[in-house]
Amino acid sequence: MDASDSPHIGRRTILTGAGAAAAALAVGGRALAASTPSSTPSSASTSAYPQAGAVPKGLTERQLAGQRVIYSYPGHTPPASLLKKISAGEVAGVIFFAENITSAKQLATVVKQLEKANRSSPVRLPLLLMTDQEGGQVRRLPGAPALSEKQIGLASDPVAAAKAAGTGAGKNLAGAGLNLNLAPVLDVYRKTGDFTDQAQRSYGKNAAQVGKLGAAFVTAQQHTVVAATAKHFPGLGAASAHQNTDLGPVTLTQSLTTLRTVDEAPYKQAVAAGTQLVMLSWAVYPALDAKHPAGLSAAVVKELRTHVGFKGVTITDALEAKALSHTLTTGERAVLAAEAGMDLLLCSSREVSQGESAVTSLTTALHNNTLPTTPFHDAVARVTALRAALR
Repeated sequence: MDASDSPHIGRRTILTGAGAAAAALAVGGRALAASTPSSTPSSASTSAYPQAGAVPKGLTERQLAGQRVIYSYPGHTPPASLLKKISAGEVAGVIFFAENITSAKQLATVVKQLEKANRSSPVRLPLLLMTDQEGGQVRRLPGAPALSEKQIGLASDPVAAAKAAGTGAGKNLAGAGLNLNLAPVLDVYRKTGDFTDQAQRSYGKNAAQVGKLGAAFVTAQQHTVVAATAKHFPGLGAASAHQNTDLGPVTLTQSLTTLRTVDEAPYKQAVAAGTQLVMLSWAVYPALDAKHPAGLSAAVVKELRTHVGFKGVTITDALEAKALSHTLTTGERAVLAAEAGMDLLLCSSREVSQGESAVTSLTTALHNNTLPTTPFHDAVARVTALRAALR
């Protein structure tokens, strides 16, 4: 939830001088199709992939579980254990951090390694290769988008600035071989200097403006065939300066009316624009569910699905966040999130073993029907549709 890069205190990074690799990141990356994710691909590009939305056939329970887990790793080189898991069809994707990237050439080499391993996978779908490229201070890669969301909101032509940021983010990530951005942030901040405003991660205090600019970013970015992720549902804009779910529990007490008319409102515009993912926050919202953080709450997921009307892929925030009870293991967190209706589980502690633990627990829960087969397959089908759209 915060803007730091330490694996101990959060997933996000403030870019503080990433060097001269900005323009060069387009060199050596994977070429992506120049069409929108919803367009009908050519037969030449789809022959290796199943129909969108179809659960890949013949997978073991462990491979099915792997379709719901995003892995991370430490350092500059993907460890052999991660490559082995990818080849075995037990990985949906990988999230990258600043610590994983030294240069355009190095990142291109990493992407090629991951794709080589993925060619041996029985799943035969592109990996979801993602990062946080919000703009301004919060970027993994040098280069676009240079403006923060707050700067975009204050621009003379905010919509044009949001579109330019979305296009810039998409081209930057696609040039580096990535196909998914954990952006834009749709939090509607309340006070100058509060949590979301500290790193200029909000378009503004007006929900309609935030939604309009978020939708413009989503549309522009997804035209580059890089999936967008609206976050952090149902909204972290009311969090005070010290309310950080990476560091501890957070409860936000706005009324249901305020949640729906302010915090959730931008999501309706982003959904209408076709955002392919929504990330849920780890804060507790008593107006919806007084007992569970949003990403572990079936009630909050239902709010997103029914009230907002989102049909795409849900993804958790960092599964290692300290907002979740310290008594819960990684596997327990994974199962509770899946049970609540989260499709993808973000294992971002930079330890391959974290992803392995999540997959093992999901496998066991699927096998013993703690996680029933039909909703489990529905989640895998949504992820499959996303991955197929990013070919």
